Amino acid sequence: MNSLIISLPTASADASAHYDYVLTADGSTPGNSASVPLALLPVGRQTEVVVLLPMSALSWHQVQLPKGSLARGLMAERGASRLRAILDGLLEERLLDDPAALHLALQPQAVTEAPVWVVACDKAWLGAHLQALAQAGLAASRIVPEFTPEALAHTVYALGDEHYPVLLGANLVPCPLSAATVAWVDGASTQAALPDVVAEPAVAALAEGLFKRPVSLLQRPERLLWAAQTPWDLAQFELVNASRDRAWARLAQGAKNLLRAPQWRAARLALLVLVVVNLLALNAWAWRERAALQAKRQAVRAVLTQTFPEIPVVVDAPLQMAREVAALQRASGAASEADMEAMLAALAGALPATQTLTALDYAAQELRAKAPAVAEAELAQVLLALKQQGLAARWDGAQWLIKAGATP
Repeated sequence: MNSLIISLPTASADASAHYDYVLTADGSTPGNSASVPLALLPVGRQTEVVVLLPMSALSWHQVQLPKGSLARGLMAERGASRLRAILDGLLEERLLDDPAALHLALQPQAVTEAPVWVVACDKAWLGAHLQALAQAGLAASRIVPEFTPEALAHTVYALGDEHYPVLLGANLVPCPLSAATVAWVDGASTQAALPDVVAEPAVAALAEGLFKRPVSLLQRPERLLWAAQTPWDLAQFELVNASRDRAWARLAQGAKNLLRAPQWRAARLALLVLVVVNLLALNAWAWRERAALQAKRQAVRAVLTQTFPEIPVVVDAPLQMAREVAALQRASGAASEADMEAMLAALAGALPATQTLTALDYAAQELRAKAPAVAEAELAQVLLALKQQGLAARWDGAQWLIKAGATP
């Protein structure tokens, strides 16, 4: 996935602010990188924008959340204001600024059974930069910290240049890279658990001389890329809706790219061909089905007109055929399934031996036979037996209603 990782400056969002950025095509290999004003940031070449907050702009705090303060699932958004109020109360004594002026975010997969990390930064500073980036067409997909407590648990980082070298470690507070700081770091560690030292090239020699051991080199673009791979996302609380809006914006941009971008031309043509082929196939299938249905109708009409040539107009061939057959049966004296005798014979064969009919009424080819009530299990068996003989039957609580071919 193409990604643009932008590190926010600690300065305010104005024309003089410079943003460090790195482009990556696969999420693991850094591409172009530079430090440029907002207007010169690359736009339209990425599908994801990751905003990185510098460590010097953040403060870190560990708190123990009360049970029930973390709502999950559908209740998470509704309980966000309550959780924010809880955090304000827990951090009020630790924060130098008013909690209302700060943006707060919890660590990923926070639980109430153990202390959790909370990161804080200036809300106005962050909001101004996010708004400036969005106006430049760079709406943030995620917001991540430059370093996390997990990354600094067993590693210290020497950053900056020879004029302003900084050491960052497990205390989460940037300190000057000096002999006193190095002595304090080594003194706080056992010989068996000395922290790994990672340094930017500009201060690598200084770090090696102070720590008196080799250090690992890490270019700044690689560090930005590494920071973007953290599971942290600081778009929480008041930034949740903004995050949702950014997601919709990314979807809209993706759809726009699919419709217009030159690199998607082959995919658009393939999709168009696929749609046209499917439409043609569906129309051919529908035509074939209509032709088969029409052939069956013609065959039924032909049987009717050949058997009963006296019928002048064919409207409903099956119904007209049934009427003509019934008329022939009446004329010849043969019994049909609509006659009372046939219905009585079918009912007698379906009813239990203990069931006795008490009254009969036959009119308009419908038989009404009064009888004692039957059990539910026997009722279902009787109805099934009559249905198998082409009769529709119904028990209304006092009598059987039976008719040929339709529900009575």
